[in-house]
Amino acid sequence: MTLKPATWYPIAVVLSVFNLAGAGFAVGQAQPEHAAIHVALAVAFGLWAQRLRSRSGGSEHRARPEGLDADGSRLEALEAEVSKLRQELVETQERLDFVERLLAQRPETRRVGP
Repeated sequence: MTLKPATWYPIAVVLSVFNLAGAGFAVGQAQPEHAAIHVALAVAFGLWAQRLRSRSGGSEHRARPEGLDADGSRLEALEAEVSKLRQELVETQERLDFVERLLAQRPETRRVGP
């Protein structure tokens, strides 16, 4: 039994969202490698969802003549999205570094006097 792209699209979106949530929990647990894996999976599932969406709506787009302008605008949109994802990843890494520094200082402040 083969499922259509219209069926796989919501599955890919849900998997992407769950992996983003998993990355958040992994960051909360101070596990940067675990969080990086979840971020990579979220990006992969997100890209897969985009590909499925364009494939399921492909018949509508093919009815119009496509030229270099359409491909160029799609490429620019993809580059903008990759740039946005890179910025979000940098911000996430900065937050992770901040949390790691806070956790490293935490045992010193919890000491109880004699």
